[in-house]
Amino acid sequence: MVKKILKILILILILMVAAVLGYVLYLQLQYSRIPDNAALTSENPKSEGLLAGTTYSVMSYNIGFGAYSADYTFFMDTGVMLDGTPTQGAHGRAVSREAVLQNTQGAIEAIERATPDFVLLQEVDTASTRSFFVNQAELAAQALPDYDRVFASNFHSAHLLYPFSEPHGSVEAGLLTLSRYAIEDSVRRSYPVSDNFVDKFFDLDRCFSVHRIAVDNGRYLVLIHSHMSAYDEGGTIRQQQLDMLSSVMSEEYARGNYIIVGGDFNHALGEAALTAFPTGQRQPEWVSLLTEDQLPQGFHIAYAENQDQVATCRGADIPYEPGVSYLTNVDGFLVSDNIQFRTQNIDTGFAYSDHNPVLMEFILN
Repeated sequence: MVKKILKILILILILMVAAVLGYVLYLQLQYSRIPDNAALTSENPKSEGLLAGTTYSVMSYNIGFGAYSADYTFFMDTGVMLDGTPTQGAHGRAVSREAVLQNTQGAIEAIERATPDFVLLQEVDTASTRSFFVNQAELAAQALPDYDRVFASNFHSAHLLYPFSEPHGSVEAGLLTLSRYAIEDSVRRSYPVSDNFVDKFFDLDRCFSVHRIAVDNGRYLVLIHSHMSAYDEGGTIRQQQLDMLSSVMSEEYARGNYIIVGGDFNHALGEAALTAFPTGQRQPEWVSLLTEDQLPQGFHIAYAENQDQVATCRGADIPYEPGVSYLTNVDGFLVSDNIQFRTQNIDTGFAYSDHNPVLMEFILN
């Protein structure tokens, strides 16, 4: 009897090991990176170009795959309270399909109120377990029909079984760029990412997209849409990404073009952003710093006029609580010095995402 039970236990153990190895093999076979310099397609092309000396506007908004209502927490976000108590988010996906639809609609309405000429949206899901397969790109297209649309995939994962209590699942997501003006061409550039065997399955296929819009003086507005890495211990990968981005910025600036880089930088934009907001938490490990002296010559951070009053990002390790949650500014724009700008962080109370949108008016000199 004992031998029979032992054989059964050994068989169960063998089956468990085989299942784990099979799953790891499945993840490895499904893993791939999109090649660098991939051409992107416009889905609703426009014909009108830009005029130098005219005021335009651009908004950047990380919509957090429609999951992040103010009380939402995410399993990969960790923190520490001032008294030393560790914190960690709970969820691996949105709480419901209804929540995704509600948050996506709220984000779209924030865009509609601002009426920007260009929109840069990050964490836009098209077919993902975590967002109950709501196609956010299609919802944006239906609500905002006057814009050209260019989508760049930056997350295409196999089914992730972690966290075990609420698996993240399979993900298809990316960067959605909207434009009221004619985008002459668009290309997807692949950022360096971690090649660690575990990290590579959970991090995104990070990228930035480069869009060229003709100006009446023979130059181009080069609009770069970026979403840099967040969970990068030591900051090595983020530095490599910044180096690559800076190289492209410098090349376009040398050609005499106008350059705007917008998106979620996953860096606090300037030292003041690290401590600008009252909090009951210590500075999280995921917060890195980006200052102007790290940028190529001829570029500036487009600091918001209300940067000390309205944050663009909250920690998602605890539900949002003003004065307690850690807040900082990681979203916004980098601009070349041939552009005039005026920037505002828009306060949504983090009602629809763990980020607030940023709106910048600009004039091409």
